[in-house]
Amino acid sequence: MEIDEIEEGYFYHIYNRGNNSEKIFFSEENYAYFLKLLTKYIFPVADIYAYCLLNNHFHILVRIKEKNEIEINKLKFSTIEKPKKVSASRQFSHFLNAYSQAVNKKYARTGSLFEKRFERKRISDNHYLRQVILYINTNPLKHNLVEKPKDYKWSSYNSHISNAKTKLKRKEVIELFDDVENFVLCHKNYDFLNSIF
Repeated sequence: MEIDEIEEGYFYHIYNRGNNSEKIFFSEENYAYFLKLLTKYIFPVADIYAYCLLNNHFHILVRIKEKNEIEINKLKFSTIEKPKKVSASRQFSHFLNAYSQAVNKKYARTGSLFEKRFERKRISDNHYLRQVILYINTNPLKHNLVEKPKDYKWSSYNSHISNAKTKLKRKEVIELFDDVENFVLCHKNYDFLNSIF
């Protein structure tokens, strides 16, 4: 079910692509900057479960925080005054606008970087949640960029299977698959060509 306003306490698959399916990432630096802005704008209002950045589109799996979980002092706004209402939708807009403006400035380009306002799908149950994680982490395989999820640098897969420090909800993701071994096996056996997406 697609809705306009993102609601607190729910999981969402957030995605968008470049205008006319053109690139939104032009260099390694762009991917890293996108993740930096994701941390700045989105972590205060949402927990990140998975992500994948490809040259002309991205996927992010989030759980929107409840009001009492939101770190208001860490919120970044486009104006000096704080709004009366904290809105995850607005934070996503600020995030993508900040990235678009930076890319347009760096590459002396004009016009919209993204095709339209970001898409979002609410996730209704744990089965769908697992499917979205598998879909996001295997997206580079679907686009013939790599043969194994671990070979792609700009997705959450390697953070999920490592012990390195991460801001992702790694523990919660792995628990959805019981353990790391099953997580890896499910990705290996995932049929992205015949997925539900």
